[in-house]
Amino acid sequence: MPEMPDVTVYVEAIATRIVDQSLVKLRLGNPFVLRTVDPPPSELAGRRVISVRRMGKRIVIGLDGDLFIVIHLMIAGRFKWLSAGAKLPGKLGLAALDFPNGTLLLTEAGSKRRASIHIVRGEQAVHAHDPGGIEPLDVSLSAFKDALTRERHTLKRTLTDPHVFSGIGNAYSDEILHRARLSPVQMTTNLSEDEITRLYDATRRTLIDWTERLRAEAAVMFPEKVTAFRPDFAVHGRYGKPCPDCGSPVQHIVYSENETNYCARCQTGGKLLADRALSRLLHSDWPKSIDEL
Repeated sequence: MPEMPDVTVYVEAIATRIVDQSLVKLRLGNPFVLRTVDPPPSELAGRRVISVRRMGKRIVIGLDGDLFIVIHLMIAGRFKWLSAGAKLPGKLGLAALDFPNGTLLLTEAGSKRRASIHIVRGEQAVHAHDPGGIEPLDVSLSAFKDALTRERHTLKRTLTDPHVFSGIGNAYSDEILHRARLSPVQMTTNLSEDEITRLYDATRRTLIDWTERLRAEAAVMFPEKVTAFRPDFAVHGRYGKPCPDCGSPVQHIVYSENETNYCARCQTGGKLLADRALSRLLHSDWPKSIDEL
């Protein structure tokens, strides 16, 4: 799922192309992507784009007449910028926003259709789609600590909860925790002041660094290679590969459709975290440390 750095760069790239342009029309390749019926898509035609902004992991396109298009990419939704009036691809094409200078295409890979478009009227309707998490780059250490420790959960769960922190998901939470040298399963209420400060600094540095990297790439062309699996990540998506800091093989915990990636030597004092499926299968044969492994 595109997260804060990816969505921020998407917003910047889209804004430079469509702000002050008039939307010719919204074409739907899949009717289920549109989750609202009022206002209808026809009401958008001819309206000028006033703003493009990020709201968590969502992109909000504001048009004159107090109308807004709220787009949530979910896991596999992606954007492309094509020539004006470009054809919607049959399987991947969800929607196209046509402008005089080009077409913003929304696609989604895979068989599951999770990406969504909401057309709403007024700021209050926009805010109804905001989960309410704080922006980690806009808050003080004190506010970060208050949000982090409000409830007792694991660090991984809390960092990825959009009601707590805005814009952080599976990929960047792994990178943040590796940078902070903290276990993904450590409880939020068991952190020392030093650990909270490390996590705050690591969160800011990771999100800023990756936003700058992606921004530099997008300066050349529209960002079409948005992915949660980057070869220069430290741990996310790098199971079995060497940790860039200590060389130990990156470990993971798999659950449902997600996984947590971590370095046992850097983050958990050498202890291997129990994978729900594999550790149950192996029982006493499950290695307890990276050295045993």
